[in-house]
Amino acid sequence: MQRREFVGSFAALAAGSVLLPRAVRAVIADGASAAPLPPMTVYKSPSCGCCAEWVKHIEKAGFTVKVVAMDDLTQVKHDAGVPADLESCHTALVATYVIEGHVPADLVKKMLDEKSKITGLSVGGMVVGSPGMEQGAMKQPYHVMAFTKGAKSTVYARR
Repeated sequence: MQRREFVGSFAALAAGSVLLPRAVRAVIADGASAAPLPPMTVYKSPSCGCCAEWVKHIEKAGFTVKVVAMDDLTQVKHDAGVPADLESCHTALVATYVIEGHVPADLVKKMLDEKSKITGLSVGGMVVGSPGMEQGAMKQPYHVMAFTKGAKSTVYARR
């Protein structure tokens, strides 16, 4: 590219950054996809506060969430194919995937972007420091597990 073309392109980009709305610049800066995120349905106990905090975390990341409050999630988890050893306090459905427990939003987005051939992701149990389970500076290391119906789960990410 010749110098004149480069300078012209740079000037156009700089002018565009002034004219672009702040939200658009934030999306570009984060490297996030401009494609809208699919809606998510979260099944949770009506009295679970950490689930409500996780929903806030997911909404802040750009997901539109429908919350379904239920006293017994056993059938939802079974129908979704969540392995018993990976169960947690809430179950979410997004696109064709299952999200079990306090999975970080960035990993949900990564899974969606990759079009992973898995059933879903899980953070089993109630891990201190995972999204929705924050308690100040206290954090426990944890694994985000990928699972497939009828197959062994694998570590998707470590946090």
